[in-house]
Order: sequence, then structure tokens, then C-alpha cells
Amino acid sequence: MIKFVSICPHPPILLPSVGSDESFLKLKDTIKSLKYLTKKFKKTNLDSIIIASPHPDWGFNVPLHFLAKNFKGEIKTYLTGFKNPEYYFEQGKEFYSYLKKDKDYALIASGDLSHCLKKDGPYGFNSDGPKFDKALIKYLQKRDIKNLLKLDKMFPQASECGLRPFCFILGILEAAKLNWKIKVLSYQKPFGVGYLVADILISNN
Repeated sequence: MIKFVSICPHPPILLPSVGSDESFLKLKDTIKSLKYLTKKFKKTNLDSIIIASPHPDWGFNVPLHFLAKNFKGEIKTYLTGFKNPEYYFEQGKEFYSYLKKDKDYALIASGDLSHCLKKDGPYGFNSDGPKFDKALIKYLQKRDIKNLLKLDKMFPQASECGLRPFCFILGILEAAKLNWKIKVLSYQKPFGVGYLVADILISNN
């Protein structure tokens, strides 16, 4: 039923109408990774996309521009707010119960990591930023949901926007009783914001 799962960043500068040749060059690894996911997405015959993001405009549009430009199926959007990560993990589990078991779904978690990785970044520098990004990737690789759900308390000054959409998608996987492992395709931070692109590989065993 769930055939494709990914984590994507959503900076508007990834869009041709917004970014420049200079920004595209700096984000070439991110763009290459998104194109890899696009190829995988196109090979999968899907009925519906579920995409979670903390932002209603570019949060949905940027990943979909790459992954599902000409997608003809249904797209369900889920907007996260400011409640704790565990709430969204539980919401994901509940959301799963409404999915039609005879349909094939793609799950996309849209979000950026810390926004305070450089002095000249959008929020300046805070040591919580790089610590958060490193810990998030580590806990995803270890499938350590318990600590993942605590990251906002561990690093409260990280100024991130991806943790809650990630937790929502992981909640769906938990309810579906699917085994998963993360394949990090790229992580970049040229503008002081962490951009993670990851393929989440799933199995029933």
C-alpha cells in the first residue's frame, strides 16, 4: 500500500522561477538527490501522495515540483503546527487508519533542518543548530523514534521546521507496521539552513 517514502527540503530557491545559477550550483547535491527521487517516483505506480509540511505554499510546491510534476493522482496535504513532535507522530498513526487499503501511496515529509547554522544565515548561528541536524540524522539512521521525538527539547534553539512533518510520516509507517531504513542522499547547508534529502526504504518484514 505504501510504496514510496522520502524526506525533502523545501527552499523556494530550488525552483527555476526563484533560484539563480549561483544558488543551483551551491545546491547541486541537493538537486541531484531530488532528481534521483524523481526517477524512483516515476517508476512506482501510485494512486495518491500524502505530503506533510509546516508551510502551506512552498512547503508543498517545492518537493512536488521535482517529484510529481505531472502526477495525475490524488494529493493529500497535511499541515503541521507547533504542537510537540509526539503529537504529530500519533496523528500519523491515526491518519493511517483512514487510508484505503487497496490504494498505493507515496509519503513525502517536507521540511528543512536548522536555520541557524551560519552567522550570515537567516537566524544567525546557534550551537543547537548543528547539534540538532547531526542528532536528527543519527536517530533516523538508528530508527530511534524515542529520542527523535525529544529533539525539540534537546535543542530548543535549533530553529528547524522539519521535525514535525518527519514525525507525522514516521507515525504512518509505525501504524502500517512497516520496517524502514533511511538512505541519506545528501545533506547541504550553504546558506545556513540544513537541507536533508533522504530515501526511506520500506519492507514488510
